[in-house]
Amino acid sequence: MSDDDRPESLEARLRALGADLAAPAPPPADVARAVRARLEDEGAEDERARRPDRRRAGWRPSPRVAAASVAVLMAVLLGATPQGRAAVVSVLRFAGVEVHVGGAGPLPTGVPSPLPGERRVTLEEARRTARFPLAVPSALGDPADVRLADGGRVVTLLWPGVRLDEFDGTLSVVWRKELGEPFPEQVDAVRGWWIQQPHGVSYVPSGGGGPHEERVAGPTLIWQHRLVGMRLEGPDRAEAVRIASSAR
Repeated sequence: MSDDDRPESLEARLRALGADLAAPAPPPADVARAVRARLEDEGAEDERARRPDRRRAGWRPSPRVAAASVAVLMAVLLGATPQGRAAVVSVLRFAGVEVHVGGAGPLPTGVPSPLPGERRVTLEEARRTARFPLAVPSALGDPADVRLADGGRVVTLLWPGVRLDEFDGTLSVVWRKELGEPFPEQVDAVRGWWIQQPHGVSYVPSGGGGPHEERVAGPTLIWQHRLVGMRLEGPDRAEAVRIASSAR
């Protein structure tokens, strides 16, 4: 068996291919170590199985070694190229909101449609019908408009330039958000998360099925008030924290 046919040479060729892809940095050391260990283990096992036939044919990688090699190549591509990094998504689930960070496409366009079963109600009716205890931030006073949706699962309070969604999100995902970078920031004052950039947001109906039509959301604070999920959209971070802290 020639040196060029050995598993080590295969790994070297894959590394060289990664270097030719104009990546900004080599694969992480832990990835490289894991790759080499996998190749060596698979190569040794394959050599033991094929040892009686070595004189009849040159060494070729077994299907498992070939599969490991493909995994190496994918790790190089995904970890070392901008396109690969953009495809890697982190998921944050908090207070009924599922946030996908990374890999977001263009922001949605078009006019957003109402939530399922959405209707205008009074604050008193919303308190009676909602599946959870409704909270109103004292920093804003009574809302200018109140909407009830999805059989009382969501209540939306509206003021000029401010939207507050309250929802029963203790056991299921109610909202899904698609972000690019950066990752949301923790907000210790209300034990929540702050999303600075505009992003896509869609509603996940209680009856199942795909998410409701996506729309663009502005900067948003997510937190949990007692057992109620809260999503405040519109103010800057400092003002959003002040409003959230006044919810009663």
